[in-house]
Amino acid sequence: MRARASDLDRRKLLKGAAALGGGAALAGLLPGWAQSAAAGLPALTGEDIRLTAGHFPHRVEGRVGHAVGINGTVPAPLIRLKEGQNVRLHLTNNLAEDTSIHWHGLLLPFEMDGVPGVAFPGVRPGETFTYEFPVIQSGTYWYHSHSGLQEPMGHYGPIIIDPAGPDPVAYDREHVVVLSDFSFVHPHTIFRRMKAQGGVFNFQKQTVAGLLAGRDQTLAERLEWAKMRMDPTDISDVTGAVYTYLINGHGPADNWTALFRPGERVRLRFINAAAQTIFNVRIPGLKLTIVAADGQDVRPVAVDEFQIGNAETYDVIVTPADDRAFALVAEAVDRSGMALATLAPRAGMRAEAPPLRERPLGTMKDMGMDMSAHGGGHGAGHAAPAAADPHAGHGSGGHAGHAMAAAAAPVPGMAPPRVRGSDVMGHEMDMLDFSKAPQVEPGPGVQSIAPMPQDRTGEPGQGLESVGHRVLVYTDLEALHPNPDTRPPERALEIRLTGNMERFMWGFDGKKYSDGPPPYTFRTGERVRVTLVNDTMMTHPIHLHGHFFELVHAPVGRLPRKHTVNVAPGGKVTFDFTAEAGDWAFHCHMMFHMHAGMFQVFAVRDGAAA
Repeated sequence: MRARASDLDRRKLLKGAAALGGGAALAGLLPGWAQSAAAGLPALTGEDIRLTAGHFPHRVEGRVGHAVGINGTVPAPLIRLKEGQNVRLHLTNNLAEDTSIHWHGLLLPFEMDGVPGVAFPGVRPGETFTYEFPVIQSGTYWYHSHSGLQEPMGHYGPIIIDPAGPDPVAYDREHVVVLSDFSFVHPHTIFRRMKAQGGVFNFQKQTVAGLLAGRDQTLAERLEWAKMRMDPTDISDVTGAVYTYLINGHGPADNWTALFRPGERVRLRFINAAAQTIFNVRIPGLKLTIVAADGQDVRPVAVDEFQIGNAETYDVIVTPADDRAFALVAEAVDRSGMALATLAPRAGMRAEAPPLRERPLGTMKDMGMDMSAHGGGHGAGHAAPAAADPHAGHGSGGHAGHAMAAAAAPVPGMAPPRVRGSDVMGHEMDMLDFSKAPQVEPGPGVQSIAPMPQDRTGEPGQGLESVGHRVLVYTDLEALHPNPDTRPPERALEIRLTGNMERFMWGFDGKKYSDGPPPYTFRTGERVRVTLVNDTMMTHPIHLHGHFFELVHAPVGRLPRKHTVNVAPGGKVTFDFTAEAGDWAFHCHMMFHMHAGMFQVFAVRDGAAA
C-alpha cells in the first residue's frame, strides 16, 4: 500500500496520543481503505470483531486536533460483513466516560441497537460490551457513537454488507466515500456558543453591498424577515468558519484520490457521517447513476448532482472514459466550504476544483408560506410538485396517484391558502396559529408553525433549484425489489418538527426530550402512516432506528425504503412503516439538534397501541 508523506508524519504523533489519554497503538493513522490511492479495501471481517474506543490526535491538513474514535483512526475501520452471517462485535471502552456504538441502518434486536438509556445502559469506562446479531441485509451502512457528542469528534466508520447472492449492481471497482465535518473547537464549546448567540457561525449574512448589487433580498423582503425575527441566510448552524469538510478523513488540500481505469464501472459508496452538514455532491464531467439509497437497491437514476443529508447513504455508479482526473466535490449546503477529492487513473493527479457557488437564501416557502401562486416571497416561481403519479408509465394504475394525493393532502385543521398576499402582521399571526398543530405545546421552544406546509419531496434541496442540470429528488427513487409489506396503513400519525433557531431549542411537537414527553406508541406489526411537518426554517434529516420506512410517492409495492429522510424547511414528508417490537430511537441526525432535544422514542409493544 502506498504511504504518503503526511501518513508518515502521523507516526510522530504516537507520543502525543498518550498525553491525550489515548489507548490505540495506531493513533492518528488512517485506516487502509481511507488512505489516498489505496489499492484495495482492507477491512475488519469475520464473526468476531474487536473495537476499542479512545482518545488520539487527528491530523487534518497539517494541523493536529483532538479526536475520539475507534481503533485510533478517523474514520473508524471499515467493517465488511456478509448477508446471512452472524457477527459478534466487542467494544472496549478506553475513555473516561461512557460510550456506545449504533449500527446505523441495520435491522437487529433492539437490545443490540446501541442507544444508551433506550436500548441498553451504555459501555462504562474500562468495560467491554459484545454486540451480537444475525446479518439479514446487504448494502452500504455505517456505525457511530450514540453517547454525548463523541460522534462529531470522529467516532464513526463505514459498514459494507455483501449480498448472499449475486449483486444486482455490476461494477469493476469500488470506493467508500465517507463525508464528514471536523472542528478544532470542541463540540461542547460549539454548542454553548450557539445557545448563547443565534447565528454565531454565520459569516454570510446579507449586506448593504449585496442589496445594492441585487444579490440579496430586496429592502421590503428584508423588513418582512426582520419583523418575523428570521434570517434567510441561516441555512446551517455550524459552517466552514469552524469546520473543515473531510472525505475519508482528508481535508480539501490533502487530495484524497480514488483510482480507476478508463472505461471501468466504478461504484462509489457515499456515507454522510457529518455532525451538522448536508452536502451537495457532484463530479463535473461525469454522470452519476444512483443505484442504492440507504443501502436499499433502487431502479437506476442518472443525475448530475445529488444532495445527501446527515446519516443518508447513496451508492453511485460512474464510468469515466477519459484518461484524466475528475474532481469529486461535496459542497456544504450553505456554500461555506467543500470537501474535495480526486477520481483519477493514476496517483498524484489533481483536477481543478470548481469555485464555491453563491450561497442560497431562505424563501417564503421555507417558512411554510408559499406565496408563488400570487407572486409573493423571494424566489417565488418554484411550484410545488403536482399531486400526481410521477411513474405513470410503470403500470401502477390509480394506486400510486392515490398514494401521492394522500401524501400531499392538507393536514386536518389547516387553514386554506390565501388567495391574495397579506401584510407582515398577517404572516406573523399565521406563523403562531397553534390551532393548525393542536399537538404542539406552545412555549419558547416553538418559534413558528408552518401555515401551509407542502410535500417538497419532488424538489431539489436548498440552493439547487436553478443549477442548470439534473439533481436527484426523492420522487426519482423507486425500489428495485418489491416491498416486503404492502398492506395499507391502519392509522395515521402527524409529528411536528419544532424549534427556536435564535435560542437553539429543538424538539418534536414543541417538547424537547429532556422534558420527559411520553414515547410515541405502536402495536407490533402495525402499519402506520407518519407525516413529518417541518415548522422550522432548517432542513432536518430524521432517522428512525431499527426500521426501513417507505416514502409514499412511488407505485404501490415499489416505494423506496429508507432509514433517514430530509424534511425540507416548511415542508412535509409522508412515510409508511411496519412497527417492530422494541424501543427505538427517533431523532434528527443533526447532532446538535438531537443534543438540544430533537429526540424521541418509538415504543412498540404487543397488544393495542396507545
